[in-house]
Amino acid sequence: MPDWSVRLSELATTAAVPGAVLGIWADGELTVVPYGVLNTATGVETTADSVFHLGSVTKPWTATMIVQLVAEGRLQLDDAVVKLLPGAPIDPRVTVRQLLTHTSGIDGDVFTDTGRGDDCVERYVELLGAAELLFEPGTAYSYCNAGYVVLGRIIEVLDGRGWDASLRARLIEPLGLTKTCTLPEEAILHRAAVGHVIPEGTPVRSWQLPRSIGPAGTIAATAGDLLEFARLHLTDDRYRAMREPQGLTVTTSADLGLCWRLYEWGGRSLFGHDGSTIGQKAFLRIDPEADVAVCVLTNSGNGSALFEPLISEVFTHYTGVAHPAAPEPIDVPTDDRHVGSYARASVQIDVVRRADGELGITYRATGDRLAFTEQAVIEYDLRPTAPADGNHFVTRDSPQHPWVPITFFGTHVLSADRFTPKLS
Repeated sequence: MPDWSVRLSELATTAAVPGAVLGIWADGELTVVPYGVLNTATGVETTADSVFHLGSVTKPWTATMIVQLVAEGRLQLDDAVVKLLPGAPIDPRVTVRQLLTHTSGIDGDVFTDTGRGDDCVERYVELLGAAELLFEPGTAYSYCNAGYVVLGRIIEVLDGRGWDASLRARLIEPLGLTKTCTLPEEAILHRAAVGHVIPEGTPVRSWQLPRSIGPAGTIAATAGDLLEFARLHLTDDRYRAMREPQGLTVTTSADLGLCWRLYEWGGRSLFGHDGSTIGQKAFLRIDPEADVAVCVLTNSGNGSALFEPLISEVFTHYTGVAHPAAPEPIDVPTDDRHVGSYARASVQIDVVRRADGELGITYRATGDRLAFTEQAVIEYDLRPTAPADGNHFVTRDSPQHPWVPITFFGTHVLSADRFTPKLS
């Protein structure tokens, strides 16, 4: 058995991640390994029961509650959203299934803070009439946080209580989770991680996204609690349909189920989800055939640089397969067909030809996102990758990070799984 404490320490140090927890469910046993500190300003040590933000790993929890409601006969996946939320400013063609699969067309990165009241999700949905429709519902894919807040509102209406209360009644309490929470006043009762800005490694100024984003990304939990949730999807056949392919290619390495990302690693079928919030990153991968679930929780934007080598070692040990290699750039000429500006809710993307002759790409936070972002402007390298058709590229902001795919489609770019139209 590898010494995971040593490997976590070595890889986290290399990735400049201040604190992390590795959680493994395998061979019928739970292993939780902590590393580092939760906050570089206070030096509080990371422990196995430390609470980290899950970010978008929240979405499978919301999707699980929707599937429970389907099983109870209270809705159907192909119901129109307006059937369940009469009066909501949602295109009448949008369905529950499209929200689950990010194919609604709603411009998804709306981060409006509608307050701390129990009506914050309801008030958020009421504002979506102002959100643009990026494409006709059901015709394309674009990662959509707003869609999961709408799902949260459906849960609220059908359950007659707030999303947080339904989460507690439907999942947290039945699973016996003692350190899973959604609000800062709950998290402060535990050893809670604080995010860190890269590359400085200083603590962030904002701890959590607005409460209105709850169903899309505000759960905080320990590794043990997260893996108990993962085990629900290994043992309860009610949720098997969530990992059935929906026929959508999300990235070069993943298809999509009902919320879950579906991965093929060396001939093995895995599912999981990643999450990114203010200076924290979380990762979950599950191999149902091997009955193995692994999570990596980090308090740094450098989390990906730790996750990929660590998860490869863990899965190689337990299942004989590793995380697929990240795409790499190729040495071919580039032209300026994609130079220009692109924009969607909360971000502007500028593709430029740099003075050194290489292409570069800049992301600028806009709108409500400026209220909590720690880095309003981030510059990335932009290099061509296979296939060499002038439309496929990879990006990264430093040599320490893995390359990430980005694809251009003439009038828009698919970046970070988001559809962004070109302005000029």
